[in-house]
Amino acid sequence: MAELFPIDLRSDTVTRPTPAMRKAMAEAEVGDDVYGEDPTANRLHERVAEILGKEAALFVPSGTMGNQVCLAALTRPADEVLLDEQAHILNYEGGAPSLLSGVQLRPIRGTHGRITAEQVSAAIHRGGPNIAPSTVVSVENTCNRGGGTVYDVAELRKIRDIAHENGMKVHMDGARIWNAAVVSGCSEAEIAACADTISVCFSKGLGAPVGSAVAGSKEFIGCALRYRRLFGGGMRQVGILAAAAIHALDHHRTRLAEDHANAARLAEYFRESTQIAIEAPVQSNILMIGLVDPKLDAVELSRRCAKDGVLFHPVGGRHFRLVTNLDVSNEAIKPAADIIRRNLKP
Repeated sequence: MAELFPIDLRSDTVTRPTPAMRKAMAEAEVGDDVYGEDPTANRLHERVAEILGKEAALFVPSGTMGNQVCLAALTRPADEVLLDEQAHILNYEGGAPSLLSGVQLRPIRGTHGRITAEQVSAAIHRGGPNIAPSTVVSVENTCNRGGGTVYDVAELRKIRDIAHENGMKVHMDGARIWNAAVVSGCSEAEIAACADTISVCFSKGLGAPVGSAVAGSKEFIGCALRYRRLFGGGMRQVGILAAAAIHALDHHRTRLAEDHANAARLAEYFRESTQIAIEAPVQSNILMIGLVDPKLDAVELSRRCAKDGVLFHPVGGRHFRLVTNLDVSNEAIKPAADIIRRNLKP
């Protein structure tokens, strides 16, 4: 049992490269990516574009940079971006849209991080002397703060159609699109077709140590190259990281179903508890949990559990998040649940 610990459920970003991934990184052929001369990075660009059904793609160091590159390319200063109030871009990217692109974000109260085409239609601002025009709608699939929830592709198509009818563009924060594809049964290309631009992540879920990519039209990628450099993301022999991403795409996408099954099992251990409540449908690898007993504190609970070898992320005073991932085995699920339940005391 000792080899199971620590059981790290803080995020799917905490995973370590597998031996096979490290080997791919060590053997990667490299060049200067700023000059477009890194063959492994170029191969990753082609692979991502192929998987997502887009004309072109571009490696970026992080998901936040990916989202910000896309927003910068799609907007002008004083434009407005519509998105769900739980969106990563709004909550976890440090106000970057206002600083880097000069745009304002207008949150919409969706359901577990998902907005509808009807809500988008009702929220659109046409613009005017006193009103910022709505020019982009951003959707997050899966939604982190929503509990790993997955959009129905039919609804995404409706959102895209409403946006295009109103002269707007659609950006998808698809950091965990790989999870969304497994849950929905749709290909990544089918999902990505609902957006003009998309950012995807290799270090969440797929287990790569670093990196994301943006994808869209060739014209967009030309613009994205400029913003990537402007935002400090032009790197040199990036093929070492691109090799990890390629390995992740080739070997770690289908296994995401294991993480989803583990999350569902974890949820089952808590179903009958009177002290905690699962706050969102468990669709992928994220559980959002609330503490029912007002005497309980999520930060204190996380400290107690950490001492027993289970790590997780408190979200506010009485909420916490559990994320199953590549480094959490099936055998670790029951011990993790037992430790959390044992520490549920005021």
